Amino acid sequence: MRSLVVLVTAAAVSLTLSVPAAATPALRKWRAVHSADGMASAWGEVAIHQFGHLVTGNLEDTRGKGCAWAVLRSQGSRDGRRRDHGFYNCVPGVGTFRKDYRDARQVKVRVCRGTAQRPTGECSAWKTILRPGQ
Repeated sequence: MRSLVVLVTAAAVSLTLSVPAAATPALRKWRAVHSADGMASAWGEVAIHQFGHLVTGNLEDTRGKGCAWAVLRSQGSRDGRRRDHGFYNCVPGVGTFRKDYRDARQVKVRVCRGTAQRPTGECSAWKTILRPGQ
């Protein structure tokens, strides 16, 4: 009887060790970045996943006139080229955005005021939210 208990326990331990843990991404939060006039702000997090990084964020427009913009600038790890991608919110309140980067060496964010077509000014300085070694 004792050998049966040892055998069952050994089988249970080997099954437990062979099952991979659920893949939970590593998260790094980035603090709020405000436009130069203080009427727009963005904050969020960067998740590291199997194929790269996922940047998610919240974009708040505190004023009804005009739009809040979050501009993400990435630098590719293969070619070194910079690419900008903008998100806007023209409704007072908080909106969300997300961008998946497969081979980014660095990602920066800045927050601006603008129209529904493009950011026009009142921009913050660039803030690095992802760089090698983070």
